[in-house]
Amino acid sequence: MTTDARFEDAADEAPLRLAAETPADVEVLSALVQDSVFPGSEMEYDIRANRFAVLLNRYRWERDEQPPERVQSVLAIDAVTSVRSTGFDRADRNQIFSLLAVGVEEGDPDQKAVLTLAGEAEIVVTLKAISISLQDVTRPYRAPSGQVPAHKVD
Repeated sequence: MTTDARFEDAADEAPLRLAAETPADVEVLSALVQDSVFPGSEMEYDIRANRFAVLLNRYRWERDEQPPERVQSVLAIDAVTSVRSTGFDRADRNQIFSLLAVGVEEGDPDQKAVLTLAGEAEIVVTLKAISISLQDVTRPYRAPSGQVPAHKVD
C-alpha cells in the first residue's frame, strides 16, 4: 500500500508551524503567505467550529535557495463570528486566487482579519480574538513556474 508524502518525511527541514495572536504576529504570517495561490474549492468556513481555513500553495519565502519552491499549507483562522467576501463570485469553486496579504483591523468588541486577494478582491473574517495559524502539510515541491514571484512597482 502506498501513502501520500508527508512533510515530516523530508530529510532536511521541518514543516513550518506558526500561530498569530497579535497584529505583529499576523504581519509575520502575512509575509510568509504572500503570493500563495489556491482555488475557491480549497476555502471553507465551518460555522460550528468557528473556523475559516484555506489550503494554500505557498511560496517558500523563508527559503533563500534555488530552485524556487512551494508547499501546501493550511491557513486557519479561529474564533470566527462571520465571513464576507467582495470582488469575486463565491459560487465559482474553480476560480484561482492569489493571496497578497493578511492583515487585522482591531475593533471593540470584534476584530477583523482581512485577506487581500489579487484583482481587488478580499475576504473579511470577523473575529472574537486574533487566533490565526499557518501549518505546512506537504513536502515542498519545485514551483511550477520556476520563478520567484515578482510585483510591478509603479
